[in-house]
Amino acid sequence: MNHSSGTLYIVSAPSGAGKTSLVTALTQVDKNIRVSVSHTTRAKREGEEHGVNYHFVAHEEFQALIAKGDFLEHAEVFGNFYGTSRSALQQTLDQGIDLILEIDWQGAQQVRELMPQALSIFILPPSQEALRERLTGRGQDSEEIIEGRMKEAVSEMIHYTEYDYVIINDDFQSALEDLKAVFCSNRADDSQAAARAEELKLERQQKRHEALLKQLVG
Repeated sequence: MNHSSGTLYIVSAPSGAGKTSLVTALTQVDKNIRVSVSHTTRAKREGEEHGVNYHFVAHEEFQALIAKGDFLEHAEVFGNFYGTSRSALQQTLDQGIDLILEIDWQGAQQVRELMPQALSIFILPPSQEALRERLTGRGQDSEEIIEGRMKEAVSEMIHYTEYDYVIINDDFQSALEDLKAVFCSNRADDSQAAARAEELKLERQQKRHEALLKQLVG
């Protein structure tokens, strides 16, 4: 199944589920996949490049893009604006390149409204204990901060039911193969990838991991 234009993928996950590591590994092995570059009004940090990490723009330019209706989704975080430009995204898709949008469930809802053809993937940890371990990390945060992060993660994970595919990141390599399968099954006539991707569809995962999903969002 050849696409003349690329496919837009939404990838969401709670903090600590390993989304960024998986997406980075995927783009390293498949050069036909890129991560969408957001626009932001925040200042460029050391080592960041315009057009690579973000499109750094002035507040006025950002507001003009909002007025023009160019953003698929945008939000204000700590006084700075972040958004996904529809025209920039469309240009990349028109080149036949698949694009990943790493956004939260709220941004995903906004994007789905405007681009219902987008495919969405939610990445989950294998248990609340594993998530707590990952969030605890180097043990530099207080119990209170970790509790806050856990609560936030649970409130995010509840929204996994809004996604097309669910990947449980228990073993990194296996989760990466899952992610690859979803992309391959929508791009090429690959029956093996299609069969694996089929098993990752929401309804299948809900049946297979019923107890785990209840534990994660309970």
